[in-house]
Amino acid sequence: MSGWYRQVGETITLTLHIQPGAKRTEIAGLHGDALKIRLSAPPIDGAANEALLKLIADIFNVPVRQVELKQGGQSRRKVVQVQGSLVSPAQLVV
Repeated sequence: MSGWYRQVGETITLTLHIQPGAKRTEIAGLHGDALKIRLSAPPIDGAANEALLKLIADIFNVPVRQVELKQGGQSRRKVVQVQGSLVSPAQLVV
């Protein structure tokens, strides 16, 4: 069990630390009890949140409609929920 994600049945809950406006979009490793993700999208008009949801959907191989921002719409610290993925969050941090 890791502090940055929780898996209950088919629901994965991720605690993320987001750095918008980065040079490139990438997973940057752990940041305290959260997974740090750098996004090239700017934090303007929800562009970074939209880019984040698309990235998480791609990583977990699910449609974007199965990824939901639960907390932190205006914050760097976000909680995102993924439904029905067969990908283990543990694989994201090597």
